Amino acid sequence: MRTRTTVLATLTALALSAALPTAPAMATTDTARTASTQDRPGDIVTKSPTSFRALPGAPVTTRSWHVTYRSTTARSTANTVSGTVIVPDDGKTGPRPLVTWGMGAVGLADSCAASGRFPQGTSSEGGLIDLALRRGWAVAVSDYEGLGTPGDHTYTVGRSEGHALLDMARAAQRLPEAGLSPDGPVGIMGYSQGGQAAGWAAQLSSSYAPELRVKGTVAGGVPADLPATLDYNDGGVGAGLALMALAGQDAAFPELALDSYLNQQGKDDVAFMRNNCASISTIAGLFQKLSDVTVRDPLASPLWQIALRASYLGDRAPDHPVYLYQGTADELIPYQVGADLRTRWCEKGARVEWKSYPGDHVTTAFTGVPAAMDWLGARLDDKPADGNCGT
Repeated sequence: MRTRTTVLATLTALALSAALPTAPAMATTDTARTASTQDRPGDIVTKSPTSFRALPGAPVTTRSWHVTYRSTTARSTANTVSGTVIVPDDGKTGPRPLVTWGMGAVGLADSCAASGRFPQGTSSEGGLIDLALRRGWAVAVSDYEGLGTPGDHTYTVGRSEGHALLDMARAAQRLPEAGLSPDGPVGIMGYSQGGQAAGWAAQLSSSYAPELRVKGTVAGGVPADLPATLDYNDGGVGAGLALMALAGQDAAFPELALDSYLNQQGKDDVAFMRNNCASISTIAGLFQKLSDVTVRDPLASPLWQIALRASYLGDRAPDHPVYLYQGTADELIPYQVGADLRTRWCEKGARVEWKSYPGDHVTTAFTGVPAAMDWLGARLDDKPADGNCGT
């Protein structure tokens, strides 16, 4: 009962913040050029000054830019993604670390994109990002594929998210105004959907973006096994997020034909979610079972099983140290899913630091950040990390 009360209270607060006005996800004053098929992943297509606030009305103590940049879909085709580059306005000159930040679930509608919420201080993770900025780190935040740019958001499609985070780091380093060195140290950080994105970026970095000097990855509350996570949320507080995940997979792989599995209620729910943000969509789907919104089970389809398996984390080890953390009472991501990811990476020789917290999903998102940032700071300072795989 305590977990359910905590989650509902948190979702209500987030729903109120989601109702606040936001800036357009894509600024109309961007300095633009025509995107070319010859662009490299990470090349900037548009850029314009913007602002970042940790909270509504908070003073602006950063320099920030909204960018669109070239990236790669889960199917290895070129796409364009939006994001924000934020640099502390602290008077320091010279190289500084860069953290590419994976946002947790914000929703499927363009209006939910972090880029549009930063100027008003209404981003759900603004306060956490501010903690990184106060350490003197630059932070690059991707909106992911299909948020703030044409097309539907490919929510929970791991490879697309990993590409978006790595290319966001490239774009930040290629933005002259940010003053970041292409040889500077890079960290990867994210929780929940952002943890999935961070995990995929960690696995892909050596092959997809080998020029980035990635020193460490922090990933918390990671949905590393989507079938197990979807089953865990069936009829639970995360049932709306589970339906969003199916819509996200369908956006990446239209041959999945999600609509053909849905009854009218399911079609209406997905249409609603595509036009609203995560907090409202989660409340709308509370305690709903997949069987309530379908005429047949998509998860029984071999095609769907292949698609979901494509986002499974742990088949290869990151080539740099990783910090994983998970709440033992997480009501959205099964604790065992996080623990099993640790086991898979450890078995493949990764240097993994594992930390568990006696909290639910939202509580762990906040309580776990200070230690995670301390760990990442040590990696950005080139301090060695052996991990605790043997314990």
